[in-house]
Amino acid sequence: MTYEVSSDAGAPTAADPVEEKVAAAADGDERKTEVDTKVVADVEEKKMPEPPSSDHPSVEKCSSFREESNFLSDLKEAEKKALIELRAKVEEAILEGKLLLAKQEEQKPMEKKEVAEEKGKTDHETREGGEGETAMLDQTKEKKEEVTEREKADPEAQGGGEGEQAKLDRGKEEEEEVKEKECGEGEKAIPRQAKEEEEKEKVDPETREEGEEGEKVKLDQTADVKAEEKAAPLEEKAIATAASEAKNVGDSDKEATLWGVPLLPSKGSERADVILLKFLRARDFKVKDAFEMLRNVLVWRKQFRIDSILDEESLGADFVAACYMDGVDRERHPVCYNMPGVFQNDNLYQETFGSEQGRERFQRWRVQLMEKGIKALDFKPGGVASLLQITDLNNSPGPSKKELRTTMKQVVQLLQDNYPELVARNIFINVPFWYYAFHALISPFLTQRTRSKFVFARPAKVAETLLRYVPAEAVPVRYGGLKRDDDTEFSAEDGGVSEVIVKSNSTETLEIPAPEGGTTIFWDLSVLGWEVSYKEEFVPTDEGSYTIVVRKSKKMAAAELPVRNSFRNSEPGKVVLTIENNSFWKKKALYRYKIKKSC
Repeated sequence: MTYEVSSDAGAPTAADPVEEKVAAAADGDERKTEVDTKVVADVEEKKMPEPPSSDHPSVEKCSSFREESNFLSDLKEAEKKALIELRAKVEEAILEGKLLLAKQEEQKPMEKKEVAEEKGKTDHETREGGEGETAMLDQTKEKKEEVTEREKADPEAQGGGEGEQAKLDRGKEEEEEVKEKECGEGEKAIPRQAKEEEEKEKVDPETREEGEEGEKVKLDQTADVKAEEKAAPLEEKAIATAASEAKNVGDSDKEATLWGVPLLPSKGSERADVILLKFLRARDFKVKDAFEMLRNVLVWRKQFRIDSILDEESLGADFVAACYMDGVDRERHPVCYNMPGVFQNDNLYQETFGSEQGRERFQRWRVQLMEKGIKALDFKPGGVASLLQITDLNNSPGPSKKELRTTMKQVVQLLQDNYPELVARNIFINVPFWYYAFHALISPFLTQRTRSKFVFARPAKVAETLLRYVPAEAVPVRYGGLKRDDDTEFSAEDGGVSEVIVKSNSTETLEIPAPEGGTTIFWDLSVLGWEVSYKEEFVPTDEGSYTIVVRKSKKMAAAELPVRNSFRNSEPGKVVLTIENNSFWKKKALYRYKIKKSC
C-alpha cells in the first residue's frame, strides 16, 4: 500500500527544535489517521465467505453456557495460588484431626483447659484468704501479750489496787459459775481452755511464737499441696479428653471423603482438586471462606448421616413423580426433572407439607435425589462434575401455598450451602406470570453466581429452549423432543437426530431410502411450533408401481406431539415426508429413521 505525502511543506528552515518536535508529532498523527482510515475501508470491502450449506445438517450442539475449566493449566495465577493455599489448609486440618470438627467443637479443649486454670486460681485465692484470717488472730494475741507485759512492769500500781482487783476476780468467778450451770459441760471447757492458753503464753511466750510460726508454715504447705492436687486432675482430664477427641476425629479425618473422593491432598488426586475448586468458586476464591464452607459441609453430612441416605429406600416412595433423573444433556450432565405440579393433589400436598415431620421428610428425600445424581459424576478434569436441573411449572401450586413456598426456600438454601457448583444450569419451563414475582422474593437468598445460571421459558418456547441444552433424542416427547418411555424401536446406539429448516411459504420434502424390499422403516419427526401441513407417502422405485399414501395431509396444530410411524415395503423405493409451511416464519424440523429387515 502506498502513502502520499504533501510537497507543500517546502525546504526545511532553521526553526526552533521544540517547534520541529511539535510539527513531527502532528505529521505522525495525520499519517496514523490516514492509515487507520484505509485499513477500516479495506476491511469493510472484504466479504466473509458463507459456510457450506447442507440440505439435512445434523442438530448443532449449541450451548450458551460453559463451565470453568478444571485443568490446572487453564487456571489464572491467582486461582492457582488460592487452590494451593486451600490444599495446605485441608492437609493441616486432616493431619491435626480438626477437619470434621465444627468451629465451636474445635475450641472446647481450650475452654476446658481455661476452666481448670480458673479453678486453680480460685483455690489459691481461697487459701490466701485463710492466711489473712490467721494474721488477724496473731495480731490480737500480740496485743494481749503487750497488756500482760505492762502489768508486770508496774508492780506498785498492781499492789495498790489489790483490794479492788480481788473483788473483781470474785465477781468474775461467780459469773463464770452461773454460766457453767446454764450452758453445761460443753461450754465450761471453753473459758478453762482459754485460761490455760493464757498461762502458757505467760510462761513461755517465745516458745509459743516459734510454734505458731511453724504451724502456719505447715498450713501454707498443706494448702498449696491441696490446691495443686485439686487443679491437676482437672487439667489432666481436659487434656486427656481433648487428646481422645482429636484422636477419634483424626482417625476419621485421614479417611475423609466427599462424594466418594478422598480429600487428603497429599494423595495427589485430581478429583480432589476439582472438588476444592468448587468450594473456591462458590466463595469467589476466598481461601478462608472456602475452607469453612468445606468443613461445615462435612460436619453437616456427619450429623445428618448423609453418606448412608441412599440406603433409605422407602424415603421418597410418594415423591417419585415429583422429581426424577432422566438422561443427559449435550455435555453429558445428568438431567434432573422437577415437577411441582403433582402437588396440586390435595391429599399429597397435605401429607407432604401439612406437618413439620412431612416437610423434613421431603427435604431429606430431595437431598437423597441429589446424592443419586452425584453418583453419575466422575469429578475428573474435563469430565462430568455437575448436573442440569429442569423445573416444569405447569399446573404448579400458586404462591398462596405458604407451606410449599417456605419448604422450597429451605430446600434451595440447603442445596446451595452443601452442594456448591454442582448444578450447571437451572432451566424453568412453562413459567406462569406469577412465578416471576415469586422468583423476585427468593432471589435475595441466592448468590449472584447461582442466579446467573437460571433460564426461564414461557410455554411457547419450551422445546426451543430445551433443545439448546439437551439433544432431541433425550428430550421427552411432551416437551417437543423424541424421547419416549420404554422405547423399543430407537436407542442411543441408533445415532443422532437430523434437522432441516423449512422457509416461510415453502415446501420441504424428506426422503428415507428403502433400497430393498421386505424391510420395515421406522421414523420420528417433530416440527417446532408446527402450524404446518404434513403428509407421508411411499414411492416405489418401479415407475409402473403406484404411490402409497401412508398418512394423509393434515394441518398440524402448535401443540401437536412429535410423530412416530412405520411402513413395511414389499418392493424397493423410498418414504417421502412432506412439510408445507404457509406461515411467514421459518420452521425447524427434527427427524430420525431406522430400517429393519423383516423376518
